[in-house]
Amino acid sequence: MTAVQQQTHKPKLSFWQIWNVSFGFLGVQFGFALQNANASRILSDLGADLHSLSLFWLVAPVMGLLIQPIVGAASDRTWNRFGRRNPYILAGGIAAACGMLLMPNSALVATIITPLIFGAMMLALMDAAFNLAFQPFRALVSDMVPAQQRNVGYSIQSFLINIGAVFGSILPFLLTNVIGLENVADKGQVAPSVIWAFYIGASVMLGSVLWTVIRTKEYAPGEKGLPELDVKPKQPLSQRLSGFWLLMKSMPRTMKQLAVVQFFSWFALFIMWVYTMPAITQHIWGIDAKWFDPNYLDSLTQVPAFVAQAKGAAGDWVGIMFAAYSLFAAIASLFLAKLANSWGRKLTYSLSLLLGAIGYLSIMLMQNPEPTTVNLMITQIDVPQGAVSLLISMIGVGIAWAAILAMPYAILAGSLPVKQTGVYMGIFNFTIAAPQIVSGIFAGWILTSVFNNEAIYIIMMAGVSMLLAAISVYFVSDGVTEEANTIEANATA
Repeated sequence: MTAVQQQTHKPKLSFWQIWNVSFGFLGVQFGFALQNANASRILSDLGADLHSLSLFWLVAPVMGLLIQPIVGAASDRTWNRFGRRNPYILAGGIAAACGMLLMPNSALVATIITPLIFGAMMLALMDAAFNLAFQPFRALVSDMVPAQQRNVGYSIQSFLINIGAVFGSILPFLLTNVIGLENVADKGQVAPSVIWAFYIGASVMLGSVLWTVIRTKEYAPGEKGLPELDVKPKQPLSQRLSGFWLLMKSMPRTMKQLAVVQFFSWFALFIMWVYTMPAITQHIWGIDAKWFDPNYLDSLTQVPAFVAQAKGAAGDWVGIMFAAYSLFAAIASLFLAKLANSWGRKLTYSLSLLLGAIGYLSIMLMQNPEPTTVNLMITQIDVPQGAVSLLISMIGVGIAWAAILAMPYAILAGSLPVKQTGVYMGIFNFTIAAPQIVSGIFAGWILTSVFNNEAIYIIMMAGVSMLLAAISVYFVSDGVTEEANTIEANATA
């Protein structure tokens, strides 16, 4: 190999070097899973009504829209003693850790600002910080791992993401049922098990991020085939907006068709993340919707013990459910590629979403209140039989989640012009954020005005939305390479 080849080709990495590159993502996903499973629980304990919950959750897709494109462009133009991607990963880890330490302690700042508003601010901080770390982590694998090892690199990253999601989701449950911390929240407070889960999550996240930053020495611009820093002056904002609008108008037909599928599937996912906790508390634990009305709670001197205990138990079980669908998604992802090769991507994608819809809709049937003892190997607990049956529903949800993370991108890649793949993938992120924003604006109003705060019915609506997503896949064109070539030719002309 010549000196020039040595300079421009990335060296092969050992397994543990590749592991170190993505290890920080375990901690980031650990924290993100904690937030997904417990944010509604915390905000509800701090006084949010069911209508407001979806509005508070709007910060997640909004932050994704704002932060990821900015960070992606900025990290391409960055180089300092910490590296190119590492500075953003480290900054995101520190900021998210601060938010995780402060959010469950929102009641402590009641003399300065209302706990609910402070909790919402910390949710926004965490979402911004998570998005600050997500994009550079994915780019870091591309920067550091040679092409022949890239499948291994992203497989390890996917494994670490799912492991982080599983343990982050179940941590409050473990702290209650193994360590013995209280999972019941006093009026206007957050349960001790959730507070300590966020403390541990912040520590795990910051520690794993530091591990990646310290153990991974990034290649300098121009080394190992990486591009030089982009030092060209930025175009005026009007010119950039004009170019962006032209790209939007000329996007491939497949991308427009996939946007419909994305709308229905992500609309459903957002509802699940926001409303699973109140839905199963009402539907399976038998707690009336009035106990989620802050005006009614304010009229009482204290929340009855049976209500607080049911909310705590249901909140813990949501963590188990979310961990289960993450685990099922990890298993399903091992088989999706082979199924797509045998059955075709569209059929595999559509059937996966159909199973997700069945998973959502089956929750209505899981209402058996009879107590049953569940042996989780690390502990035994008594929960309603209906709660245990929800793990069957999560199989379908997990398979759908695995497909949503993979199939749209596999289908889209064949229709994009090679020279514009990056920018169109960035535009495609809008199809993730936009349906969540629409869901956040309207789902709470639908729940209160149409379903009278009976949260199980908003979950059923999510099931119908996922079913529409499965049907919409039929109308997607897969592998339209001719269209991509035409767009690229027009762009070059």
